[in-house]
Amino acid sequence: MRPSGRALNEMRAVSFETGFTKHAEGSCLIKMGDSHVLCTATIEDRVPPFIKGSGLGWVTAEYGMLPRATNTRMRREAASGKQGGRTVEIQRLIGRALRAGVDRVALGERQITVDCDVLQADGGTRCASITGGWVALRLAVNKLMKAGDVKIDPLVDPVSAISCGIYAGQSILDLDYPEDSEAGVDGNFIMTGSGKLIEVQMSAEGSVFSRDQMNELMDLATKGTSELADLQKAACA
Repeated sequence: MRPSGRALNEMRAVSFETGFTKHAEGSCLIKMGDSHVLCTATIEDRVPPFIKGSGLGWVTAEYGMLPRATNTRMRREAASGKQGGRTVEIQRLIGRALRAGVDRVALGERQITVDCDVLQADGGTRCASITGGWVALRLAVNKLMKAGDVKIDPLVDPVSAISCGIYAGQSILDLDYPEDSEAGVDGNFIMTGSGKLIEVQMSAEGSVFSRDQMNELMDLATKGTSELADLQKAACA
């Protein structure tokens, strides 16, 4: 029995509140259970120096957690003058994941920055950031297309992410914090709406796992990201 009472292959409730902020070109508040992340997308008519003049667009991301997103207050990273290693790793992951679903030629020479701010954390915040970040990106691109600044849709496929793991010897979908903190195996799966893999992060944190168990987790992830892609499309319709 999972602590939440969910079935082994059951995700937490997922919702998107689009247009959550006034000024960003695209924004949404994603809720995956008790993990809540505000995602905003900003369009800029510039690109990093290393692709300037190439005609290619760029999508990047930043990630952060509010001090009371967790049970105890965390010090703001700005107060220490630098980002922690976990933050840097996660925001690079979000940027890589979102770029995988973008035709950078069709986007044109402009940059879209997706900011993911965790308001409340209960496990899976990087997965929620990628999933909500794509919705914010989709809404921003819709504005570019409506204005005629982009002629061909540069978003080739939805991108979403879900966690899977082995908890109490069983393969489960979408770990919340009580499960994540006790899981023997933990993984994050990033996939396109058509079921193609972008990235898999897997680690044994208390017990090793077999190829068959890995396949079980892959099947769960495919189910979860397929459901997330449908929810993303409905949110942006």
